[in-house]
Amino acid sequence: MTQIDEAIDTLNGLDAWMQWGVGALATALTIIVIRFLMRKVILDFVKVTKFDWDDQLYRPVSTRMYIFILLAGIQATMTWVLGESDNLNTSTESLFQAAYILLSTSLTSVGLKVMVPVVMDRFTNPGTVTVSGSNSLIVFLLRAVVWFGGAYLALSEVGIELLGLLASLAVFSLIIGLAMQQTLGNIVNSFMLALDQPFEVGDRIEVDGEIGSVVSVGILSTKVLTNEENLVVIPNNNLVNSTVINHARGGSDGVGRRISLVLDIGVEYDEDISHVKYTVLQLMRECPYIIDLPEPRVLLNELGDFAKVFRMYGWVEDYSDEFVAKDWLLKNIDERFAKEGIGIPFPTAIEITASDKSTYNKQRKATNVRAARLKMIKEDKALLRERAAAKDEIEEVNERLKDPELDRKERTALEESLRELNRVLSMFEAGDN
Repeated sequence: MTQIDEAIDTLNGLDAWMQWGVGALATALTIIVIRFLMRKVILDFVKVTKFDWDDQLYRPVSTRMYIFILLAGIQATMTWVLGESDNLNTSTESLFQAAYILLSTSLTSVGLKVMVPVVMDRFTNPGTVTVSGSNSLIVFLLRAVVWFGGAYLALSEVGIELLGLLASLAVFSLIIGLAMQQTLGNIVNSFMLALDQPFEVGDRIEVDGEIGSVVSVGILSTKVLTNEENLVVIPNNNLVNSTVINHARGGSDGVGRRISLVLDIGVEYDEDISHVKYTVLQLMRECPYIIDLPEPRVLLNELGDFAKVFRMYGWVEDYSDEFVAKDWLLKNIDERFAKEGIGIPFPTAIEITASDKSTYNKQRKATNVRAARLKMIKEDKALLRERAAAKDEIEEVNERLKDPELDRKERTALEESLRELNRVLSMFEAGDN
């Protein structure tokens, strides 16, 4: 007889209380050893990887592993002490099986919660404007299916038929559904919002005249914080049935936070058009908030009753800078117009004589006007060339898209190029009423 057999016989010869103690000690030692290995080997490996998903999985996986070892230790000790044919051991076996199923279900659910967004992000084209998120609806549906299957198997182990139980609750569920129709509508619509993802937390949206930043998106409502620091709670039913303007998603592909800035400025009728356009255009190019591409433009938009109205087109890289960009432009336009002698009309009745303007100021302004005219001729020609080139390229891209042999990657690139070219042609439509 070997030493191992002698040790086993010795343990089997112990009284029941001693055997319970040995079982508890063995279970505790197993948990300690596994925990040590997890911390020294697995955790160190997780820390050095560049992925985030393994960091998120480490704690829930290790916790459920310890629970599994604890349950297995208790069951093994009961089988050893009481024997396989004992009534208590037999009656609790189904409970342990149900616990193992629920534990596996929980582990699978956590894995789906962490891994599904990672997998979905791999299939997302980084060059398109998308609203970031964690695909909460897909995750919810998958986890619901897993938990339903796990609950069905676990209840079947203990002799409870889940489908029969649900059938017996059908009438009660119908009554509850009618009583909570509005609430259930909000919940369903929250899933629809998660699927469509028209906005995310932090975006500035406009709903029924209310403008603010999204603070949170809940099961029943979405909370928006206005510029006046008022918290507006909007039921999800209202959001689904309303027109939502997302000011954070106005840019083209890959620049979703970009926003167009359109300002109208009026000048007196005796001002030279080229002088005004060049002065304003230079200011827009100097503005630290206006990006270089697309290029800012200034067009004569209207000959009003009392003023020539010019429309300024610029693009701000981040929509959160819209108001500071507008403040910078208006302040500097006021100062530059005063320096250039450009008048802004205002509703007053005054008489201006020819002697009110000095000869020096007239000569200086005339010089600036001549210089501005020459420079604006170049700017206008460049604008016309840009639009003509865009139209020619659009025709060329449309012809290439007719080729049936284009692969998916090339077709996607051409379609993105076509959208960008169309945006160039339509950029001056922003703000028109």
